[in-house]
Amino acid sequence: MARLPFVAASAALTLAACGASPSPHPESFTQGPNPTLVAPSTTLLPTVNVAKAEGWPAGMMPTPAAGLAVNEYVGGLTHPRWLYLLPNGDVLAAETDSPGTDHTGGAITGKVQKLLMSKAGSGHGSANVIMLLRDTNGDGVADLKTPLINHDLASPFGMALVGGELLVANADALIAFPFTPGQTMIAAKPRLVTRLPSGYNHHWTKSLLAAPDGRFVYVGVGSNSNVGENGLAMEQGRAAVWKIDPASGKYEIFASGLRNPVGIAWNPWTGQLTVVANERDELGNDLVPDYITSVREGGFYGWPFSYFGQHVDTRPPANPALVARAIAPDYALGAHVAALGLTFSPGNKLGGQYANGAFIGEHGSWNRKPASGYQVVYLPFAGGKPVGPPQPILSGFRVGDAAHGRPVGVQVARDGSLLVADDVGGKVWRVTAAGPAKVAVR
Repeated sequence: MARLPFVAASAALTLAACGASPSPHPESFTQGPNPTLVAPSTTLLPTVNVAKAEGWPAGMMPTPAAGLAVNEYVGGLTHPRWLYLLPNGDVLAAETDSPGTDHTGGAITGKVQKLLMSKAGSGHGSANVIMLLRDTNGDGVADLKTPLINHDLASPFGMALVGGELLVANADALIAFPFTPGQTMIAAKPRLVTRLPSGYNHHWTKSLLAAPDGRFVYVGVGSNSNVGENGLAMEQGRAAVWKIDPASGKYEIFASGLRNPVGIAWNPWTGQLTVVANERDELGNDLVPDYITSVREGGFYGWPFSYFGQHVDTRPPANPALVARAIAPDYALGAHVAALGLTFSPGNKLGGQYANGAFIGEHGSWNRKPASGYQVVYLPFAGGKPVGPPQPILSGFRVGDAAHGRPVGVQVARDGSLLVADDVGGKVWRVTAAGPAKVAVR
Protein backbone atom coordinates (compact mmCIF):
# COMPACT_ATOMS: atom_id res chain seq x y z
CA MET A 1 0.00 0.00 0.00
CA ALA A 2 2.89 2.36 0.66
CA ARG A 3 3.69 2.45 -3.06
CA LEU A 4 0.15 3.25 -4.17
CA PRO A 5 0.42 7.07 -4.10
CA PHE A 6 3.65 6.94 -6.09
CA VAL A 7 2.21 4.54 -8.66
CA ALA A 8 -0.96 6.61 -8.95
CA ALA A 9 1.07 9.79 -9.28
CA SER A 10 3.24 8.28 -11.99
CA ALA A 11 0.18 7.09 -13.87
CA ALA A 12 -1.46 10.50 -13.59
CA LEU A 13 1.69 12.19 -14.82
CA THR A 14 1.91 9.84 -17.82
CA LEU A 15 -1.76 10.24 -18.73
CA ALA A 16 -1.62 14.01 -18.43
CA ALA A 17 1.44 14.22 -20.63
CA CYS A 18 -0.01 11.95 -23.31
CA GLY A 19 -3.63 13.06 -23.34
CA ALA A 20 -3.37 16.81 -23.76
CA SER A 21 -3.90 18.43 -27.16
CA PRO A 22 -1.57 21.26 -28.16
CA SER A 23 -2.80 24.82 -28.56
CA PRO A 24 -3.40 25.91 -32.16
CA HIS A 25 -2.26 29.42 -31.22
CA PRO A 26 1.23 30.95 -31.01
CA GLU A 27 2.52 32.35 -27.75
CA SER A 28 1.77 35.88 -29.05
CA PHE A 29 -1.96 35.04 -29.10
CA THR A 30 -2.20 35.84 -25.38
CA GLN A 31 0.01 38.92 -25.30
CA GLY A 32 -0.80 42.62 -25.20
CA PRO A 33 -2.82 45.16 -23.20
CA ASN A 34 -6.09 43.47 -24.25
CA PRO A 35 -5.16 39.83 -24.83
CA THR A 36 -7.46 37.27 -26.44
CA LEU A 37 -8.99 35.22 -23.62
CA VAL A 38 -10.40 31.94 -24.86
CA ALA A 39 -13.09 29.98 -23.01
CA PRO A 40 -11.64 28.10 -20.03
CA SER A 41 -11.03 24.39 -20.46
CA THR A 42 -10.91 22.18 -17.39
CA THR A 43 -10.12 18.46 -17.53
CA LEU A 44 -9.68 15.68 -15.01
CA LEU A 45 -5.95 15.75 -15.69
CA PRO A 46 -4.25 19.02 -16.63
CA THR A 47 -1.85 19.52 -19.49
CA VAL A 48 1.65 18.56 -18.34
CA ASN A 49 4.64 19.40 -20.51
CA VAL A 50 7.72 19.61 -18.31
CA ALA A 51 11.23 19.79 -19.73
CA LYS A 52 13.79 17.54 -18.07
CA ALA A 53 16.53 19.59 -16.40
CA GLU A 54 19.82 18.49 -17.96
CA GLY A 55 22.23 21.40 -17.63
CA TRP A 56 24.44 22.84 -20.35
CA PRO A 57 26.64 20.54 -22.44
CA ALA A 58 30.26 21.65 -22.53
CA GLY A 59 30.77 24.61 -24.82
CA MET A 60 27.05 25.29 -25.24
CA MET A 61 25.29 28.47 -24.09
CA PRO A 62 22.04 30.38 -24.69
CA THR A 63 21.42 32.13 -28.00
CA PRO A 64 21.44 35.94 -27.98
CA ALA A 65 19.33 38.06 -30.34
CA ALA A 66 20.99 39.61 -33.38
CA GLY A 67 23.35 42.39 -32.34
CA LEU A 68 23.91 40.94 -28.88
CA ALA A 69 26.52 38.63 -27.37
CA VAL A 70 26.51 36.36 -24.32
CA ASN A 71 29.23 35.02 -22.07
CA GLU A 72 29.33 33.06 -18.84
CA TYR A 73 29.73 35.57 -16.02
CA VAL A 74 30.07 32.79 -13.47
CA GLY A 75 29.37 29.06 -13.30
CA GLY A 76 29.38 26.33 -10.69
CA LEU A 77 26.52 27.81 -8.65
CA THR A 78 23.82 25.78 -6.90
CA HIS A 79 20.39 26.75 -8.21
CA PRO A 80 20.95 30.54 -8.44
CA ARG A 81 17.56 32.24 -8.74
CA TRP A 82 17.85 35.90 -7.78
CA LEU A 83 20.39 38.69 -8.28
CA TYR A 84 21.05 41.98 -6.51
CA LEU A 85 23.50 44.73 -7.50
CA LEU A 86 25.44 46.53 -4.76
CA PRO A 87 26.60 50.15 -5.14
CA ASN A 88 30.25 49.11 -5.55
CA GLY A 89 29.40 46.83 -8.48
CA ASP A 90 29.45 43.54 -6.57
CA VAL A 91 26.61 41.19 -7.48
CA LEU A 92 24.80 39.00 -4.98
CA ALA A 93 23.25 35.72 -6.12
CA ALA A 94 20.80 33.80 -3.95
CA GLU A 95 21.52 30.07 -4.18
CA THR A 96 18.13 28.82 -3.13
CA ASP A 97 15.30 26.37 -3.70
CA SER A 98 11.96 25.35 -2.26
CA PRO A 99 11.95 24.62 1.50
CA GLY A 100 10.09 21.39 0.68
CA THR A 101 7.09 22.17 2.88
CA ASP A 102 4.41 22.25 0.19
CA HIS A 103 1.81 19.54 0.80
CA THR A 104 -1.06 21.04 -1.18
CA GLY A 105 -3.56 19.07 -3.21
CA GLY A 106 -3.60 15.76 -1.32
CA ALA A 107 -1.43 12.68 -1.58
CA ILE A 108 -1.72 11.93 -5.29
CA THR A 109 -1.53 15.53 -6.50
CA GLY A 110 1.34 16.15 -4.09
CA LYS A 111 3.26 13.20 -5.51
CA VAL A 112 2.70 14.46 -9.06
CA GLN A 113 3.87 17.91 -7.98
CA LYS A 114 7.08 16.55 -6.48
CA LEU A 115 7.78 14.48 -9.58
CA LEU A 116 7.31 17.51 -11.79
CA MET A 117 9.55 19.67 -9.60
CA SER A 118 12.28 17.03 -9.59
CA LYS A 119 12.12 16.62 -13.36
CA ALA A 120 12.27 20.41 -13.78
CA GLY A 121 15.39 20.63 -11.59
CA SER A 122 13.88 21.88 -8.35
CA GLY A 123 12.87 20.47 -4.99
CA HIS A 124 16.25 18.87 -4.15
CA GLY A 125 16.93 20.98 -1.08
CA SER A 126 18.06 24.58 -0.77
CA ALA A 127 21.75 25.55 -0.60
CA ASN A 128 20.78 28.58 1.53
CA VAL A 129 23.72 30.74 0.49
CA ILE A 130 24.02 34.35 -0.65
CA MET A 131 27.03 34.28 -2.97
CA LEU A 132 29.10 37.40 -3.65
CA LEU A 133 30.36 37.79 -7.22
CA ARG A 134 33.02 40.32 -8.19
CA ASP A 135 34.70 41.09 -11.51
CA THR A 136 37.98 42.53 -10.26
CA ASN A 137 39.63 43.17 -13.64
CA GLY A 138 36.66 44.31 -15.73
CA ASP A 139 36.79 41.47 -18.26
CA GLY A 140 33.12 40.57 -17.87
CA VAL A 141 33.78 37.43 -15.82
CA ALA A 142 33.43 37.15 -12.05
CA ASP A 143 36.84 36.08 -10.77
CA LEU A 144 35.79 36.31 -7.12
CA LYS A 145 33.01 33.95 -6.03
CA THR A 146 32.63 33.64 -2.30
CA PRO A 147 29.81 32.99 0.20
CA LEU A 148 28.75 36.30 1.72
CA ILE A 149 26.15 34.66 3.99
CA ASN A 150 25.75 30.96 4.70
CA HIS A 151 23.91 31.02 8.02
CA ASP A 152 20.41 31.91 9.25
CA LEU A 153 18.99 31.52 5.74
CA ALA A 154 15.86 29.56 4.86
CA SER A 155 15.19 29.50 1.11
CA PRO A 156 16.40 33.13 0.75
CA PHE A 157 15.29 35.14 -2.25
CA GLY A 158 14.93 38.94 -2.29
CA MET A 159 17.78 41.20 -1.12
CA ALA A 160 17.97 44.94 -0.49
CA LEU A 161 20.56 47.29 1.00
CA VAL A 162 18.91 49.77 3.35
CA GLY A 163 21.16 52.06 5.35
CA GLY A 164 23.82 49.93 7.02
CA GLU A 165 21.91 46.68 6.68
CA LEU A 166 21.45 44.02 4.03
CA LEU A 167 17.86 42.81 4.18
CA VAL A 168 17.13 39.26 3.05
CA ALA A 169 13.67 37.83 2.46
CA ASN A 170 13.65 34.23 3.62
CA ALA A 171 10.67 32.01 2.84
CA ASP A 172 9.39 32.60 6.39
CA ALA A 173 10.78 35.96 7.51
CA LEU A 174 12.40 39.23 6.56
CA ILE A 175 15.76 39.54 8.33
CA ALA A 176 18.54 42.16 8.36
CA PHE A 177 22.33 41.76 8.60
CA PRO A 178 24.76 44.59 9.40
CA PHE A 179 26.68 45.16 6.20
CA THR A 180 28.94 47.59 4.36
CA PRO A 181 29.48 47.19 0.59
CA GLY A 182 32.95 45.81 -0.01
CA GLN A 183 32.65 43.15 2.69
CA THR A 184 33.09 39.62 1.43
CA MET A 185 31.68 37.78 4.45
CA ILE A 186 28.98 38.46 7.01
CA ALA A 187 29.50 36.58 10.27
CA ALA A 188 27.06 38.58 12.40
CA LYS A 189 23.67 37.19 13.35
CA PRO A 190 20.70 38.92 11.72
CA ARG A 191 17.86 40.71 13.44
CA LEU A 192 14.30 39.70 12.73
CA VAL A 193 12.38 42.44 10.93
CA THR A 194 9.05 40.60 10.59
CA ARG A 195 7.61 37.15 9.99
CA LEU A 196 6.28 36.38 6.51
CA PRO A 197 3.52 33.93 5.53
CA SER A 198 4.97 30.45 5.42
CA GLY A 199 3.80 26.92 6.12
CA TYR A 200 2.93 24.94 3.00
CA ASN A 201 4.74 27.45 0.77
CA HIS A 202 3.12 26.48 -2.52
CA HIS A 203 4.79 29.69 -3.75
CA TRP A 204 7.79 30.08 -1.47
CA THR A 205 9.82 32.91 -3.02
CA LYS A 206 9.67 36.30 -1.30
CA SER A 207 10.91 39.09 -3.57
CA LEU A 208 12.08 42.37 -2.05
CA LEU A 209 12.27 46.00 -3.16
CA ALA A 210 13.34 49.05 -1.16
CA ALA A 211 11.76 52.46 -1.63
CA PRO A 212 14.24 54.99 -3.03
CA ASP A 213 14.51 56.69 0.37
CA GLY A 214 14.67 53.40 2.27
CA ARG A 215 11.70 54.32 4.47
CA PHE A 216 9.75 51.23 3.44
CA VAL A 217 10.43 47.93 1.71
CA TYR A 218 8.01 45.92 -0.38
CA VAL A 219 7.78 42.12 -0.38
CA GLY A 220 6.05 39.99 -3.03
CA VAL A 221 4.23 37.05 -1.41
CA GLY A 222 2.73 34.34 -3.63
CA SER A 223 -0.40 32.29 -3.01
CA ASN A 224 -0.48 28.97 -1.17
CA SER A 225 -2.43 27.23 -3.94
CA ASN A 226 -3.50 27.46 -7.55
CA VAL A 227 -6.98 28.94 -6.95
CA GLY A 228 -7.63 28.59 -3.23
CA GLU A 229 -8.31 24.85 -3.34
CA ASN A 230 -6.73 24.43 0.12
CA GLY A 231 -9.19 26.85 1.69
CA LEU A 232 -8.99 30.63 1.71
CA ALA A 233 -7.95 30.65 5.36
CA MET A 234 -4.53 29.40 4.18
CA GLU A 235 -4.24 32.45 1.92
CA GLN A 236 -4.23 35.00 4.73
CA GLY A 237 -1.67 37.67 3.83
CA ARG A 238 -0.72 35.91 0.62
CA ALA A 239 -1.11 36.67 -3.11
CA ALA A 240 -0.11 40.19 -2.18
CA VAL A 241 2.59 42.83 -1.98
CA TRP A 242 3.46 43.79 1.60
CA LYS A 243 4.65 47.27 2.62
CA ILE A 244 7.02 46.98 5.60
CA ASP A 245 8.78 49.50 7.84
CA PRO A 246 12.23 47.88 8.14
CA ALA A 247 12.98 49.74 11.37
CA SER A 248 9.94 48.56 13.32
CA GLY A 249 8.76 45.55 11.33
CA LYS A 250 5.25 46.96 11.09
CA TYR A 251 3.52 46.10 7.84
CA GLU A 252 0.35 46.48 5.81
CA ILE A 253 -0.96 44.89 2.63
CA PHE A 254 -0.06 47.30 -0.18
CA ALA A 255 -1.97 45.42 -2.92
CA SER A 256 -3.68 42.04 -3.18
CA GLY A 257 -5.19 39.56 -5.63
CA LEU A 258 -1.78 38.98 -7.26
CA ARG A 259 -1.37 35.19 -7.47
CA ASN A 260 2.42 35.16 -7.50
CA PRO A 261 4.08 38.59 -7.77
CA VAL A 262 7.78 37.74 -8.11
CA GLY A 263 9.66 40.36 -10.15
CA ILE A 264 9.23 43.75 -8.49
CA ALA A 265 10.80 47.08 -9.50
CA TRP A 266 10.23 50.82 -9.72
CA ASN A 267 9.15 52.15 -13.09
CA PRO A 268 11.87 54.77 -13.79
CA TRP A 269 9.55 56.95 -15.89
CA THR A 270 6.48 57.05 -13.64
CA GLY A 271 7.85 56.08 -10.23
CA GLN A 272 5.16 53.38 -9.90
CA LEU A 273 5.77 50.07 -8.21
CA THR A 274 5.58 47.43 -10.95
CA VAL A 275 5.41 43.64 -10.78
CA VAL A 276 5.44 40.65 -13.07
CA ALA A 277 3.02 38.01 -11.84
CA ASN A 278 2.30 34.36 -12.57
CA GLU A 279 -1.36 33.68 -13.15
CA ARG A 280 -3.36 30.52 -12.40
CA ASP A 281 -3.05 27.14 -14.12
CA GLU A 282 -5.29 24.28 -15.28
CA LEU A 283 -7.68 26.30 -17.46
CA GLY A 284 -6.11 25.19 -20.73
CA ASN A 285 -3.09 25.98 -22.88
CA ASP A 286 -4.05 29.61 -23.43
CA LEU A 287 -5.33 30.66 -20.02
CA VAL A 288 -4.42 32.59 -18.00
CA PRO A 289 -1.70 34.92 -19.36
CA ASP A 290 1.03 35.97 -16.98
CA TYR A 291 1.44 39.72 -16.90
CA ILE A 292 3.31 42.88 -15.99
CA THR A 293 1.42 45.66 -14.25
CA SER A 294 1.82 48.83 -12.26
CA VAL A 295 0.41 48.31 -8.77
CA ARG A 296 -1.88 50.76 -7.01
CA GLU A 297 -1.86 51.04 -3.24
CA GLY A 298 -5.00 49.30 -2.00
CA GLY A 299 -5.61 47.73 -5.41
CA PHE A 300 -7.10 44.26 -5.90
CA TYR A 301 -6.09 42.29 -9.01
CA GLY A 302 -8.57 39.43 -9.08
CA TRP A 303 -6.99 36.27 -7.66
CA PRO A 304 -8.56 33.83 -7.03
CA PHE A 305 -12.05 35.00 -7.97
CA SER A 306 -11.38 36.49 -11.39
CA TYR A 307 -8.64 37.21 -13.91
CA PHE A 308 -7.86 40.15 -16.18
CA GLY A 309 -10.48 42.23 -14.48
CA GLN A 310 -13.94 40.73 -14.26
CA HIS A 311 -13.40 37.37 -16.01
CA VAL A 312 -14.83 35.08 -13.33
CA ASP A 313 -13.07 31.87 -12.32
CA THR A 314 -15.81 29.46 -11.22
CA ARG A 315 -13.53 27.17 -9.20
CA PRO A 316 -13.19 29.18 -5.95
CA PRO A 317 -16.22 30.36 -3.94
CA ALA A 318 -18.03 33.26 -5.63
CA ASN A 319 -17.19 36.77 -4.45
CA PRO A 320 -19.02 39.30 -6.67
CA ALA A 321 -17.98 42.27 -4.54
CA LEU A 322 -14.28 41.62 -5.01
CA VAL A 323 -14.73 40.75 -8.69
CA ALA A 324 -16.33 44.16 -9.20
CA ARG A 325 -13.21 45.77 -7.71
CA ALA A 326 -10.70 43.73 -9.71
CA ILE A 327 -8.19 45.79 -11.69
CA ALA A 328 -7.09 44.47 -15.08
CA PRO A 329 -3.29 44.31 -15.40
CA ASP A 330 -1.41 46.52 -17.83
CA TYR A 331 0.04 43.98 -20.26
CA ALA A 332 -0.23 40.22 -20.85
CA LEU A 333 3.08 38.45 -21.46
CA GLY A 334 1.65 35.13 -22.67
CA ALA A 335 0.01 32.12 -21.08
CA HIS A 336 2.14 30.08 -18.67
CA VAL A 337 5.46 31.75 -19.57
CA ALA A 338 6.27 31.89 -15.82
CA ALA A 339 7.48 35.49 -15.79
CA LEU A 340 9.75 35.83 -12.75
CA GLY A 341 12.62 38.26 -13.29
CA LEU A 342 12.11 41.99 -13.83
CA THR A 343 14.45 44.92 -14.24
CA PHE A 344 14.06 48.15 -16.17
CA SER A 345 16.47 49.09 -18.92
CA PRO A 346 17.84 52.61 -18.20
CA GLY A 347 21.61 52.41 -17.82
CA ASN A 348 22.02 49.32 -19.96
CA LYS A 349 24.44 49.40 -22.89
CA LEU A 350 22.85 46.85 -25.17
CA GLY A 351 21.92 49.46 -27.76
CA GLY A 352 19.39 52.23 -28.26
CA GLN A 353 16.62 49.80 -29.15
CA TYR A 354 16.77 48.52 -25.55
CA ALA A 355 16.85 51.88 -23.80
CA ASN A 356 13.17 52.32 -22.98
CA GLY A 357 11.62 49.18 -21.56
CA ALA A 358 11.94 46.21 -19.23
CA PHE A 359 13.88 42.95 -19.24
CA ILE A 360 11.86 39.94 -18.06
CA GLY A 361 13.12 36.47 -17.18
CA GLU A 362 10.60 33.79 -18.23
CA HIS A 363 11.27 30.57 -16.35
CA GLY A 364 9.08 28.52 -18.70
CA SER A 365 5.77 26.66 -18.72
CA TRP A 366 4.75 23.29 -17.34
CA ASN A 367 1.02 23.59 -18.14
CA ARG A 368 1.10 24.34 -21.89
CA LYS A 369 1.57 22.55 -25.20
CA PRO A 370 3.57 23.74 -27.01
CA ALA A 371 5.87 25.08 -24.32
CA SER A 372 6.06 28.83 -23.70
CA GLY A 373 8.66 31.01 -21.99
CA TYR A 374 12.15 29.59 -21.35
CA GLN A 375 13.72 32.86 -22.48
CA VAL A 376 14.58 36.43 -21.52
CA VAL A 377 12.51 39.06 -23.29
CA TYR A 378 12.67 42.82 -23.69
CA LEU A 379 9.33 44.64 -23.44
CA PRO A 380 9.30 48.14 -24.99
CA PHE A 381 7.62 50.99 -23.08
CA ALA A 382 6.29 54.33 -24.32
CA GLY A 383 4.97 57.10 -22.13
CA GLY A 384 5.88 55.04 -19.10
CA LYS A 385 3.61 52.13 -20.16
CA PRO A 386 4.33 48.77 -21.82
CA VAL A 387 3.49 48.75 -25.52
CA GLY A 388 5.21 45.54 -26.64
CA PRO A 389 5.46 43.19 -28.24
CA PRO A 390 7.92 41.19 -26.10
CA GLN A 391 11.16 40.61 -27.99
CA PRO A 392 13.29 37.54 -27.16
CA ILE A 393 16.85 38.58 -26.41
CA LEU A 394 18.19 35.34 -24.89
CA SER A 395 16.75 31.97 -25.87
CA GLY A 396 17.77 28.35 -26.44
CA PHE A 397 17.29 27.32 -22.81
CA ARG A 398 14.86 24.56 -23.80
CA VAL A 399 15.55 22.26 -26.73
CA GLY A 400 12.80 19.72 -27.34
CA ASP A 401 12.04 18.03 -24.03
CA ALA A 402 15.34 19.05 -22.43
CA ALA A 403 16.03 22.17 -20.40
CA HIS A 404 19.70 23.08 -20.47
CA GLY A 405 18.85 26.04 -18.26
CA ARG A 406 15.96 28.19 -17.05
CA PRO A 407 16.24 31.97 -16.64
CA VAL A 408 14.99 33.60 -13.46
CA GLY A 409 16.37 36.87 -12.03
CA VAL A 410 17.65 39.63 -14.31
CA GLN A 411 19.79 42.61 -13.32
CA VAL A 412 21.54 45.44 -15.17
CA ALA A 413 25.15 45.44 -13.97
CA ARG A 414 27.20 48.53 -13.25
CA ASP A 415 28.93 48.25 -16.64
CA GLY A 416 25.55 48.26 -18.43
CA SER A 417 25.48 44.55 -19.28
CA LEU A 418 22.47 42.41 -18.44
CA LEU A 419 23.02 39.57 -15.97
CA VAL A 420 20.69 36.56 -16.00
CA ALA A 421 20.44 33.96 -13.24
CA ASP A 422 20.01 30.44 -14.64
CA ASP A 423 18.93 28.09 -11.86
CA VAL A 424 18.96 24.80 -13.80
CA GLY A 425 22.25 25.68 -15.51
CA GLY A 426 23.90 26.80 -12.27
CA LYS A 427 25.23 29.90 -13.98
CA VAL A 428 24.87 33.64 -14.36
CA TRP A 429 24.95 34.74 -17.99
CA ARG A 430 26.10 38.17 -19.16
CA VAL A 431 24.48 39.80 -22.21
CA THR A 432 26.23 42.66 -24.00
CA ALA A 433 26.10 44.47 -27.31
CA ALA A 434 28.01 42.50 -29.93
CA GLY A 435 31.27 44.08 -30.98
CA PRO A 436 32.06 44.92 -34.61
CA ALA A 437 32.76 41.93 -36.78
CA LYS A 438 36.45 41.16 -37.12
CA VAL A 439 37.80 41.18 -40.68
CA ALA A 440 40.54 38.70 -41.40
CA VAL A 441 43.77 40.29 -42.64
CA ARG A 442 45.50 38.38 -45.43
